[in-house]
Amino acid sequence: MRTKIVGRTGLETPIVGVGTMFTGFPLPDGTLADLEMDEDLGVETVVAALEAGSTWVDTAPLYGGTVGEKIIGLALKSRPDLAEKCTVVTKAGNLKGGGDHSYDAILKSVEASLNRLGMDCFDIVYIHDALKVPLEFVMGKDGAFAALRKLQDEGVIKFIGSATNDPHINVHYIETGEFDAAVVPNAWSLLNQFAAERILPAAEKHNVGITCGTPLERGLLATGPVDGINYVRRNFTPECVAQVGQMQDLCNEYDIPLLAASLQWPTRHPVVANVIPGARIPDEAKANGEAGSVEIAEAFWDALAPLIRHWPETVPFD
Repeated sequence: MRTKIVGRTGLETPIVGVGTMFTGFPLPDGTLADLEMDEDLGVETVVAALEAGSTWVDTAPLYGGTVGEKIIGLALKSRPDLAEKCTVVTKAGNLKGGGDHSYDAILKSVEASLNRLGMDCFDIVYIHDALKVPLEFVMGKDGAFAALRKLQDEGVIKFIGSATNDPHINVHYIETGEFDAAVVPNAWSLLNQFAAERILPAAEKHNVGITCGTPLERGLLATGPVDGINYVRRNFTPECVAQVGQMQDLCNEYDIPLLAASLQWPTRHPVVANVIPGARIPDEAKANGEAGSVEIAEAFWDALAPLIRHWPETVPFD
């Protein structure tokens, strides 16, 4: 799989990593509310992702109420050969019971994450979903950023990132220039051009390495139009779905999976290092990794370009 450098961090990543928010859930994510992560299934899924070349693993204490990190730790322990090739990044500030972006909470969060994952240090820790907390507090002496800077000075973490589901908030953190990397969901895909206005220019200005979350728009860009599916936090119009159908027809014409086009397109922008599609089960992890390795000719991208536009319903925080 092609690799890129994550901004000013200098870290190298495959263009398709793996997001672990839903890893180990046996049913589609529209039915997650009453389920718990299956640890054995989760370990199999992480191993499948690593074997497929998706060696950038994105997690957070929030995922599964810390079970997600535990699963990754078990997977790495079971396959030390894969662990050597793997970069695990996590987040701090948001837990299942609610957020806490205070200095002390962040220090405790990172320590707990290291223990669950069986690691000594992190390449990147991201401030996670500071959605209702003033930026001035998060960036101040009593907030999350100062805590991560302390850990950076101590060698516990190498780089500091921002990860916020709401792109309207995420952009303010990226524009400070203080962050080395950012996870940017809900802002950059074949259907969503929100990041083009401010996020990507700010990342370019400050050499911030961007990881794109939700590149498959909750599955529509993986399968193409399917009747009767309820896409989580999305309300696609019939016109939008029809446009995806045209994209799929073009992919078929060029013998390129829609999944491959959807995952690779975001990384064509210079500052976008990788995408982290979620994988619930091993087959999804394998398919995503293989899609990242598909060779796609420039002629296809030229033909696809007229079909790419921004659909407002893909930014769920408007």
